[in-house]
Parts: sequence; structure tokens; C-alpha cells
Amino acid sequence: MEIASNLVREMVRPKDDIDQIKIEKPGFINFYLSRSSAIDELKDILGQKNKFGCSTIGKGKKVQIEFVSANPTGPLTVAHGRQAAIGDSLARIMENCGYKVTREYYLNDEGVQMNILGCSVKARFLEAIGEGSGFPENGYKGDYIYEIAREMKDRAKKDTPDKSFADYAYKQIMTTIKKDLDDFGVHFDVWYSQRKLSESGKIKKALAILKDKGFLYEKDGATWFASTRFKDDKDRVVIKNDGSFTYLAPDIAYHKEKFEKGYKKVINIWGPDHHGYVNRMKAACQALGFDKDNLSILISQLVTLYRDKKPMKMSTREGEFITLRQVIDEVGKDAGRFFFMMRRTDSHLDFDLELAKSKSMDNPVYYIQYAHARIASIGKFSEGAKPDVRNLHLLDKPEEISLIKNLMRYPKIIQTAANNLEPYILLSYLQELASLFHSYYNSYRVVTDDNNVTGARLSLIKAVKAVLFSGLSLLGVNAPEKM
Repeated sequence: MEIASNLVREMVRPKDDIDQIKIEKPGFINFYLSRSSAIDELKDILGQKNKFGCSTIGKGKKVQIEFVSANPTGPLTVAHGRQAAIGDSLARIMENCGYKVTREYYLNDEGVQMNILGCSVKARFLEAIGEGSGFPENGYKGDYIYEIAREMKDRAKKDTPDKSFADYAYKQIMTTIKKDLDDFGVHFDVWYSQRKLSESGKIKKALAILKDKGFLYEKDGATWFASTRFKDDKDRVVIKNDGSFTYLAPDIAYHKEKFEKGYKKVINIWGPDHHGYVNRMKAACQALGFDKDNLSILISQLVTLYRDKKPMKMSTREGEFITLRQVIDEVGKDAGRFFFMMRRTDSHLDFDLELAKSKSMDNPVYYIQYAHARIASIGKFSEGAKPDVRNLHLLDKPEEISLIKNLMRYPKIIQTAANNLEPYILLSYLQELASLFHSYYNSYRVVTDDNNVTGARLSLIKAVKAVLFSGLSLLGVNAPEKM
């Protein structure tokens, strides 16, 4: 406290910017901005127009965000929906901060899962033509398998190989996945095929590099990656004793290619079942000579859907799961994206379907959108009055100054969301801003008998509207003009 007192006593205080300086235990020094400095900031915000909140902290650095990357063996689930909302919003935020972002989807279009898909569809096809001989124990049991099998009735015969069923099913499922993502406002720059990666020989080349560096060894007929040398909890098999690759092998080659393309930051968004995969992937990148800190892996935690306050049971193995399409159809794109981001990425999320589709102020996305629409309505019916920055000094209510100070935080909020790879930070800020606006609206008339005051207040809410629009856009959520 004594040090703080000495510091404050020696400070040169800008007359117009700082209203007061207070010392709080155990030695914090709090600076309180003056009303005049807040008014100057509001003028600057209005002058920047739609550029307010943009920054150049990314300096044009190339960033790749790989997300969703669901196996093309079935429709996208709510878990994939959360990854899609987070990944796309993060990409928008980072682009807003001056990064050059590539959105990428990794297609696991070969191997065991594709073989199981082919067997599953063929089994249902044989059932449909009366030649059924049992369903594979580990097969995919969703209704979509029946639908694809029915589509194959006029395209296949009893002796049609499993691969033909797998190829047809893959194309149909990918068409569905791309349509769902498009309707969810998510678009990818690159669709990366594992099949093509395997055909290119890049997997063997990547493993050869690790072998030359002494990071591969043979044991029990298999080839192991010595990932414990890079703080993984155990070494990992990359080539099985039957000569086939494990999942890790193509992933090593894929990440090698990512960095060789010149990406300064590589971001992966994975589901919770991949949590144990993080250390081995970072170990592989480090073994290849890349900086492991340039690889960020975000774990998007589980989503529990609630209907009538009760959790909905889901079992992927039995084909009983809620698809992203069902969520979009029930609550819409905006509510779907918003609700998927209502907790931090690494936190479990409870998704209330009834709340998400309600037209009430209890619905957080409706609450924010309504603030934007309410401001648009005020501007439309302001009886000819217009925003006027010449009289901003008339904004003297505590609620007005609080709104301005909150607006001033917006650029830093976006930068913090980008630096922390966390869209939730922006979402939380928009909730706070909307709350401040609704409180202000309920306390004061914007359009008054005093044209000068009206012009100043219209200017203030114009800035609020612009930030709400900008923030919602970065989350991939619409900002309606009327509701």
C-alpha cells in the first residue's frame, strides 16, 4: 500500500483522460477514465465504422484450422456440430485479426471404417432383396444405412463386392455432410483425402525420416515410434505386425505436410475421445523437427441435449444419435451455432432445445439479436432525428458512460478470443453488451423532446448496434433488423 501511495503521488496525471486514481488493498492502483475521454473514444468508434474491432495482430501469418473431420461413415452428430461452430467462428475471429486462415476437413476415406461401412450397407441390401445372412457385429446400425441400401437395390447384385457398396455410401454420406455444413454456415477451403495421402507415398516417406533420426524401432513384429522421448506416456505403434499402418502413421505424414505448406500455426479441433492422442501428435511433430508449440489441439467436450429438462439418451454404436441436421431443423442455424459455443471449448455443454427455439428474453441468442433489432427499430421510428456526434458531450448518464466503456473493450475482446483460441470469450462479451443496452433502454428514452440529446443518444446506440452486428457476424449468427 505504501509503494502504491508513493507511485500515485509521483504520477503525472493527464488532465482530460483520468477522472480519479484510487488505491485498493493490498496495493492495487485503479484508474478511472473521465467522461470526456469516454466521449472521445465514442467519436473514434463511430468514425471507424465497420472497421472498429479489426486489427493486424496476425500480420498476415498463415494459419490452418482443421475441424469436424468426421469419418464419412454417417451423418454429422451434435458433437460434430459443436466442433463446426467453434472452428468456423474461430476462423472468422482470426481473419478479423489479420491472419490468413485456411479451413480444412480431413477425410478418413480408406481403411477399417470404410470397410465396415461397405459391409453394413451390403448386409442391409441383402436383407432388402431377401438374401440376408446376418448383420456384422461391429456394423453401422443407423437408419441411414437402410436408406442407402434401398437406393442400391437397382444398382447392385448379390455378388457386388463390398467396396462398391462402400464407395457408393461414401459419396451419398459426403453429399449429406456438405449440405448440412453449408446450411450451418460452415465452408471449407480444403477437403483433404487420406486415400490420396496413402497413394502419394508420403506416409512411408515421413516414417523413413523418423527412422533415419532413430525414433523408430522394431518390437514384437511391429514398428514403434519412440514418443516417450518427447514426454508421451508410452511409445506408439505406427506399423502393425501385419504390415498395415495404425491411425497415427497417416496423421504423422499429414501434419508434416501441414507445416511444410508454410503454416505458422496449425490448429486441430478434436472430440473428447481424442484426448489421449494429443501428446503423441505433438511428439511426432517435434520428432520431425517442427516446433510443437506451433501445433494447438483443442478438445471440444461432450454435448448433452435436453428436452423438457431431461437429457436425451444417445448411443452411436446402436445408431441412436441426434444429428446436426435435426438440431438445425428444430432450432435453426443461429441458435444452433450460438448454443454450441455457450461454454468454453474444453467444458461439457448442456444444450436446452426448448430454450434454444424459444422467442423469449431467457433465450440468450434471442436476447442479443433482439437488442440489435430494437436499435434498428428506434432508428427507423426516430421521427426524422438522426445520430449527431456534435452533441456527444450531452451523454452524462452513468448507464451511457458504462455502455461506451464496454464498447471500448471490443477490439481487445476479439484479440483475446484469437490469442486464446476461444470464441466463447466474444459470445460472453456480447451477452454483457446486450444486457447493458436493454437496461439503458428500459431506463431512458432515446428519442426525446430535446433534439440535441436525441442525436447524441442515437449516436450511442448506433455504435452499440454496429458492435452487436460485428460480433454476431464473427460467430456466424445473423443480426436481424426486426423480430
